[in-house]
Amino acid sequence: MFDSDFLKKLEYLSLVSRRIFRGQLLAQKRTRQMGGGVEFADHRDYTFGDDLRYLDWNVFARLGSRLIKRFEEEEDLHVYFFLDCSPSMATGKPGKFDYAREIVAALAYIALADLDRVSVVTFADKIYDIFPLTRGKQHILSLLRFLEKCEIAGRETDLATVVGDFVHRKQRTGLAVVVSDFYDPRGYQPGIDALHYRKYEPNIVQVYDLSEAAPKLLGDLRLVDVETDNVRDVTISESILKRYKKKFTEFLESLQKYCLGNGFTCTISPTSIPFDALILRMMREAGGVK
Repeated sequence: MFDSDFLKKLEYLSLVSRRIFRGQLLAQKRTRQMGGGVEFADHRDYTFGDDLRYLDWNVFARLGSRLIKRFEEEEDLHVYFFLDCSPSMATGKPGKFDYAREIVAALAYIALADLDRVSVVTFADKIYDIFPLTRGKQHILSLLRFLEKCEIAGRETDLATVVGDFVHRKQRTGLAVVVSDFYDPRGYQPGIDALHYRKYEPNIVQVYDLSEAAPKLLGDLRLVDVETDNVRDVTISESILKRYKKKFTEFLESLQKYCLGNGFTCTISPTSIPFDALILRMMREAGGVK
């Protein structure tokens, strides 16, 4: 699914991100620690055994004080992509799962080009596969091969269980980009809250198909839940359809309000918007460009 034209689009998006929006697409926050970096931070008193190369000789010559220069060392950013592979993601034309994979591929490409470390986690009711933390643009083809091989799996989404498993692994915290339809019967908040509580920075990308927002259904129907196989016979009238559309809009609005209230980045998009147009929109919003 990732041909040469797709790769050209990724390279273009990466260039736009670096040259115009200065890497703000993922609201990047790098961790700074004291180490052997090049940016001066402050002084501390000299103690026996310190490396004399770091003695501030200018201060010593003027004041006779023995002070060691301390520097800030910048750690690379860790970006964890959570890709929903539950059965509901197979819905639509194009399918939400394919669309989500394109989004993950684009964001991961940009992160790798910026020398961040990237990992991808596929999930539904549990974690199904993991692309391990990787750094460097030369690994993009292996990441794309991983995404191509990903398949719909599991049953209904259970983000809280998935996050509970993920955060107990030995790893550094970082950005957590969750790409999903967020049709979690237990609610999306517990899982996202757990990421935030464990010092990850949630970035939410919700995808949906237009047929889900405004289904063209009327009359007596038998509906089958694609994730639980539950069957329900219903009669859909114009008034019921209107109520459904209102509920769906409220669901999207509640997700956006929840993210805004907690300071999380939130992007909501139908699959009808080309993935590269969506990424450019995310760049404009991150860079404060209208």
